[in-house]
Amino acid sequence: MTRSTHTLTLDQGTIDVTVDLHGERGRPFLLLHGGGGPQTVTPFAGLLAEQRPARVFTPVHPGFDVTFRPEWLTDITTLAQVYAHLLDALDLRDVAVVGNSIGGWIAAELAALGGDRISSVTLVNAVGIPVPGHPIADTFSLTPAELSRLSFHDPSKFRFDPSALTETQRAIMAANRATLQVYSGPHNMADPTLPERLAKITHPTLVAWGVSDQVVDVGYGRAYAQAIPDAKFRLLEGTGHMPQSETPDQLLPILWDFADARVIHRPQL
Repeated sequence: MTRSTHTLTLDQGTIDVTVDLHGERGRPFLLLHGGGGPQTVTPFAGLLAEQRPARVFTPVHPGFDVTFRPEWLTDITTLAQVYAHLLDALDLRDVAVVGNSIGGWIAAELAALGGDRISSVTLVNAVGIPVPGHPIADTFSLTPAELSRLSFHDPSKFRFDPSALTETQRAIMAANRATLQVYSGPHNMADPTLPERLAKITHPTLVAWGVSDQVVDVGYGRAYAQAIPDAKFRLLEGTGHMPQSETPDQLLPILWDFADARVIHRPQL
């Protein structure tokens, strides 16, 4: 893994974005982490780069892991604009965008922006839309143990002991939580205006969903897929809110095959 920092200039101001890269050659993936932080996708990024010819770019959302978030960056729509500028700065083409949870929300907003650098979008247990009868769990009110029970098909494999954390780790977790609250907005991880933007997405889109997810249930996932024209929906058995952590061997071939089928094969110069 290599880490780099990219200075991007938007209309709102300038921002530095930290990006980890797994793999040296192959198809580019932009892998967007959820509210648990970059560590929730790092092992999967390494696995994807190891098992497939892929270069996996995993940016750290500004404000997470002690990175700087400017005051003007307070919502997911603007964060998606940041990543659109990042793709320009990296000069990437045929990018497969993959996002989990709030990262899926960012991926959806990025797809809604359009542009010709993206070849496909995979939303993995994404949040971001209001769905009547299928509320998003209020994760900010839960203890780590309670959140684990909602997030995993088999929570016993992902036991978390807060007492084992160092003071530095506690500080990072608290800062990440505060940053997530900023990005999640006033509607508990949802934007009532997002569905109208989803209806304009033209990129091939796959919505993949863990059947045991109790943070956002399967009915929510189906509604997400229905909001995007021609989106495909795929259930993932034996997994919850974070398939990339719980069942990576199931998720990897699904998202690879979807991305591979939609890449534009350009002639070699």
